[in-house]
Amino acid sequence: MTSEPLSDPLFSAGAGPLPRCGLVAIVGRPNVGKSTLLNALVGQKVSITSDKAQTTRHRITGIRSVGSLDEGGAQFVFVDTPGFQTRYAAALNRTLNRTVHSVLADVDVVMFVVEAGRFGLDDAKVLALMPPDKPVFLIANKLDVLQRRADLVPWLKAMQERHAFAEFVPLSAKKNADAQRLLDIVKPYLPEQVWFYDEEALTDRSDRFLASEIIREKLFRLTGDELPYTSTVVIDRYEEEGNLRRIAASIVVERDAHKGMIIGAGGDRLKRIGSEARQDLEKLMDAKVFLELWVKVRSGWAADEEHLRSYGYE
Repeated sequence: MTSEPLSDPLFSAGAGPLPRCGLVAIVGRPNVGKSTLLNALVGQKVSITSDKAQTTRHRITGIRSVGSLDEGGAQFVFVDTPGFQTRYAAALNRTLNRTVHSVLADVDVVMFVVEAGRFGLDDAKVLALMPPDKPVFLIANKLDVLQRRADLVPWLKAMQERHAFAEFVPLSAKKNADAQRLLDIVKPYLPEQVWFYDEEALTDRSDRFLASEIIREKLFRLTGDELPYTSTVVIDRYEEEGNLRRIAASIVVERDAHKGMIIGAGGDRLKRIGSEARQDLEKLMDAKVFLELWVKVRSGWAADEEHLRSYGYE
């Protein structure tokens, strides 16, 4: 979605303050808090979170509109990306990295997220991707867990020597005030143009997609490090009947042993995954949800390009 020449009546002489709208990428290595930051900026959960690497696997768009279109308000279209993968060369990882590259080519502003006071080899590999012709913000996240904030001064100096960042923003993605401050800093960098989405829009993803993501979040959170990252969720059926949503989904794993981990003793873990996912979905959709979950074994799916496409990976 690129900026086009402005021809809307809003931009005629004397029409008042001009609205702003633009695409903002959120990039970084895995587990630096990108999805938590996206949810804080949007003001509602649109991207799943967990401590497990590769939780985010798709390009997730979150939308935040501030003010009104006819009074010079701003619409921020945030794009959360998968953590850039540097350690493995499997087809799944290559697909995730292609998503990061494609996002960087389209956006107006880039938020490069790191942990405050830390910068490792994986961070450096992501920094090397930053486009030279676009403003890049250095977002120093997890400020709340930093032991000595005075250490940020020499760290920031070293970071500025690595890249000419347009802005440096230390914050905690878990604090609403920090998210609001970041919105204020980003706004002047957005192009002056009409909004891409309706004022009420929060994401461009369908309820069907969000359902698969919520289930996958519960899967990762309730299995911890036991379950390898090569598992995914496929929605087999999604039906709307008034205020009722009937959803049937398959959790896809690579081995029979993984299937046992998810089901648990007497099926208890699978029941808990389903129960917690259903509760979140009912809040998200403001509707009653009937959820059925199955666990299926598909050996080698994460290394197969055709399987990846069939499961919705770009």
